Parts: sequence; structure tokens; C-alpha cells
Amino acid sequence: MIDKHISRVLGLLGQDDTLRVLAGLVLCPGEPLDKVTGLDREVVSKALDRLERGGLAVRDGDGDGWRARPETFRDLLRTIPSTPADPMDAFLVDGRLVSIPAKRAKRLMVLDYIAQVFDVGVRYPEKEVDVALRAFHADYAALRRYLVDEGFLTREANVYWRSGGTT
Repeated sequence: MIDKHISRVLGLLGQDDTLRVLAGLVLCPGEPLDKVTGLDREVVSKALDRLERGGLAVRDGDGDGWRARPETFRDLLRTIPSTPADPMDAFLVDGRLVSIPAKRAKRLMVLDYIAQVFDVGVRYPEKEVDVALRAFHADYAALRRYLVDEGFLTREANVYWRSGGTT
């Protein structure tokens, strides 16, 4: 099973604004991130919040500044077990789907695997679902639709929760 934290981190890095803010923290520490990234302050603030939740950024001791946490990548690498070949290897390359399987049985296996990144009993806004799914495939909207259609996720008012699959 893919580590949920790894999936979230990869999803964060797949978002242009979040990646730009992280790069700004790494390359220009202490500089105003809106100037460094060319992004609006509100966009920077939201990206920093996502980076903090993903463990990639922390507030400095005084609470006003931010710093990147590159050690998160080293920590995540240590969590990846070295295991024998997994049946998912036929569908995934470097943790990403090569394509969404056309055959339903294979697609269900893939969807079940992907659904495991979502915690049972937790409600996710659509943006967070998209972040997690982007880590698997560029067509995250199709994945989201399949997950809902096949009963792995339930959706109501743009809020999703896990409602099926193995645990």
C-alpha cells in the first residue's frame, strides 16, 4: 500500500502554485514569497497552509516567517519498504498510473489501491481529493469520477469521504 503521506506530498508538488512557493522558500529564504513567486499574497498564503499540512514547510520560531522542510523527503524515503513485486506494478510506474485500465476488473483493483490514500471517516474538500489523485494520474477528474461511480468515495456538496474498498 502506498503511504498516504507520500501521496499527499507528491500531489502538493504537482500543483504549480504550491511548487513555486516551496521553491521560493528553498531558493530565497527570508524573501517575500509574493515577490519571489509572482503570485498573489492570498495564493501564497493558501499554498503555505497546504505545504505546512503536508510537512514541507514550517513557521519560523517567531511565527512570522516560513522555512522549507527538505528533511521531509528523506523521512518519506525511509518509509518506502523494499518488497517483492506487487500486482500494481503492471499499472504503476514510479507510483503513477500509466493509464486508467479499460477493463473493469483491473480498474476496480487500481481504484481500490488509490482509495486507500483516503482515511475512513474523514471528509475531504474536492481540492484535497484532486491533490491526492494528481499524484497518480494527470486526469485526476476521471479518477475522482470512477472512485465515486464505483462506490469507493461518496460525494455531497463538493465534499468527499471514503465509502468503500479494502482497509
